[in-house]
Amino acid sequence: MGRILAVDYGQKRIGLAVSDELKISANGLDTIHVREIHNYIRNYIRDNEVDTLVVGLPKTLDNKASESTPFVENFVSWLKNTFPSIPVIRIDERFTSSMAFQTMIDSGIGRKARRDKALIDKISATILLQSYMSTL
Repeated sequence: MGRILAVDYGQKRIGLAVSDELKISANGLDTIHVREIHNYIRNYIRDNEVDTLVVGLPKTLDNKASESTPFVENFVSWLKNTFPSIPVIRIDERFTSSMAFQTMIDSGIGRKARRDKALIDKISATILLQSYMSTL
């Protein structure tokens, strides 16, 4: 049984989260620079069994494509071409960053740590993954 790998794709940083093999829990995996994503994903999938890839789909509040959408669509195309046997699911990512920030506050994380955008990206990917897993 493989894992689900979730990607919160940003123009600078990318947050990653992964499920356990039973697909019960979602865990933050890493935050990496956008230029490292292809090698990171290739290596991760080489070393771990991945059944599904979940990618956040950026939209505006009025449900239209955001300025980041073309970058995400190019990345999704790369995933589909590079890993044709792994389904790629796109999921609405609106509000994940604000939910991640609120999660940090609720968890008692201090102000200085809450400014860590890499942590926000990782938590956002975890929220994306949890949201997807709730539909299974």
